[in-house]
Amino acid sequence: MGTSPEPAEAAAGSAAAPGGRNRRRTIVIAVIAGLMILAVAAAAFLLNRPRTETATPAQTSAPAPETSAPEPTPEPTPTPTPDPPPTALNILLVGSDSRINERAVAASGATSDQRGDALVLLHLPADRQSIYGISIMRDLWVDIPGYGAAKVNAGLELGGVPLMTQTVEALLGQPINHTVMADFQGFAAMTDALGGVDVNITQSFQGTVDDFVYFPPGVNRLNGVQALAFVRERHAFSDGDYQRVRNQQTFLKAMMAKMAAEGALTDRNTVKQLVSTVLPHVTVSPGLTVETLEQLVFSLRSTPPGNGLFFTLPTAGAGFSRDGQSIILQNPAATAAVSAALASGTLGEYIAANGLQGGN
Repeated sequence: MGTSPEPAEAAAGSAAAPGGRNRRRTIVIAVIAGLMILAVAAAAFLLNRPRTETATPAQTSAPAPETSAPEPTPEPTPTPTPDPPPTALNILLVGSDSRINERAVAASGATSDQRGDALVLLHLPADRQSIYGISIMRDLWVDIPGYGAAKVNAGLELGGVPLMTQTVEALLGQPINHTVMADFQGFAAMTDALGGVDVNITQSFQGTVDDFVYFPPGVNRLNGVQALAFVRERHAFSDGDYQRVRNQQTFLKAMMAKMAAEGALTDRNTVKQLVSTVLPHVTVSPGLTVETLEQLVFSLRSTPPGNGLFFTLPTAGAGFSRDGQSIILQNPAATAAVSAALASGTLGEYIAANGLQGGN
């Protein structure tokens, strides 16, 4: 992974894209909400499923008289339909500056006034023994199907969730089974619902936005406001967006570790609070129903804690487009190798061989 200087924020990704935007965009990390919605929605379904109760017969003053009628033959108990065997899945997690009405527009495939400011491809192998997350730099210069060259995050603005999905499929040459888009108006509250998250910070830094939070070296227990500042910060680092992505991966792993250690999703009140926080801030592709989520999360029941590996799709560093935009350049050979590893189910070996696991 390179350490090239941070490319400056640019406007739209191509001549076809809307340009000249000066408004400040909210920077978010999609992967946390994406993983939470997969787990929380399924837990909500299980906890709120209607229960079938056996009615108690009313007592009478005298027993009913016996009759000589034969007892009915009991019907055979139906054999339950087994769950289908797990298959490998690719789930695209998109974070944007979306609002509720804008998420609805984006889900429909219409032009949307927002960008995908955080992109992560979540890969679940068929054996469910690991979970892999591939962060994609938002300024990566790619081909947007039907529009031409642009920054990868322009896909959401130009054609909503469907085009954003097609863009990442074209980049990695792999099908995407489901897409989850999230905003982070509820991000701080979700972190607080877990009682904060412990993050090991290897190098201190001073935040440059909002509350200007200072992060000392060592283990920091981050509350909601601090966590949001941690995953948003880029100006404090010499390599800008690269370090921000690493911090997002660090926070995600810390959150997963806490949930595994404390069994957060087994506590009814915690689940309800997480559900009420997360659900209003996500949009999922049509095929990702509550029943699908239930099956998906149940298929992860044997995944060993700590087997989540996250890395950033390798790039060729910073550069400029023909029209002068500051961009991140693709590394075609590395991208092809990641695509091949996804297709062959050898992503773990690829990560180990290239030392790509992210985080601090």
